[in-house]
This record gives sequence, C-alpha cells and structure tokens, in this order.
Amino acid sequence: MPKRVDPVARRNAVVDALFRVAVREGLQRASLRAVADEAGLNIGSLRHYFDSQQELMTFAMRSMLDRLGERLLARLADAGDFSRHSRDEQRRLAVDLLGELLPLDERRRAEVTVFLDFIVTARTNPAFTELSHRAAADERALVRRVLDRLDAGGALRPGRDPDVETERLASLLDGLSLAAVLHPDLCDETRCTAALDAHLSELLVADGRRAA
Repeated sequence: MPKRVDPVARRNAVVDALFRVAVREGLQRASLRAVADEAGLNIGSLRHYFDSQQELMTFAMRSMLDRLGERLLARLADAGDFSRHSRDEQRRLAVDLLGELLPLDERRRAEVTVFLDFIVTARTNPAFTELSHRAAADERALVRRVLDRLDAGGALRPGRDPDVETERLASLLDGLSLAAVLHPDLCDETRCTAALDAHLSELLVADGRRAA
C-alpha cells in the first residue's frame, strides 16, 4: 500500500527547503530542481504541488508573512495593556515586539534575508507586486498598533503625528534589516537593538506623566 503523504506538511517542508536554498545562494537560484534536491524529492513530486518557481516563491512568501503575522499578533496579545507597565517596561516591550522584524537570530535572519531578495525581485516582476505591497502594509500596520498601545498606555510624547511616526519607525526597521543582512560586522544584533531602543526612547515621555 503506497505511503500517504500529508500535503500540508509536504508543502511546508518544500517552503523550508526553499528558504535554506535562498539563504545560501539567493532567491533567484532557488529553482524547482534546486528546491526539490534540498527537500529530498524528485522534480515530479515537487511539480505536483507547484507548477513553477514563481508559484513556489509566491506560496513561500505568503506562508512567511502569515506565520510572522500570527507570531506578532500573539505576542502583542500576550503583552496586554501597556499601561500596566512602567515607562522602561513599555519601551522594552515595544523593542521586543518590533525586534521580531529584525534579523536578530538565525530564524529571523533567514526570514529577512529571503524577504529582501523577494522585494528586489518584486520591483521588476509584476506578479509579485501585490504581495510586496501587502508586506509593506502589514509592517506599517504592526508598527502603528505598537505605537497606539504606547499612546494608550500614556507613554508616547504628545503632539506626534501617528502617520509620520509610523513611517519613520518602519523606515528605521527596513534600514536596520538591510544593513544587518548586508554588513553584519557593522550592524550586528546588539547595534540593531540599541538603535531601535534609542529611537523609541526619543518618542516616549521619561516619567509616569504626559509631557507638557
């Protein structure tokens, strides 16, 4: 009797294989054959799930964004009401949450590395435009939610334009991610976290009361 294959598990295994190839060699070299070899499958088995490299890349990016979004929303829910915490604790919570978008460990470095390759590809490939836009919008939505939590907790300095601060913070995260992937010797995990912490410190009041 032939062995039954869980299609969801197989797809996830293929996505993981694609990430490993992309981290080592770049996303453009993650061909169906290269990914099949990495996953220990023959090319025919892989084509049963994905007809083309484009379809595989799209599925992989969607899967990554979904997993990242679920992870971040769960952590945001666990953080609860920011007002229960001191200013320093609120800042640390925000740094920890937003740090999920930075390459601060092996898993996140792989995610950011592959994502950077993807958005470069999306610049000239209209097939990926919608997904690239979704990723940028999702990042800003998360940043805005964190800022709103800080504001509701009484920590955010008054008079700040939330749209401008969202864009500034998202741009900082993007810049740190790029620098950390391209030049890890110049922008390592400690410097990434310190830069994010410094930026948030400038946005928050220093004590338990609103600044005048």
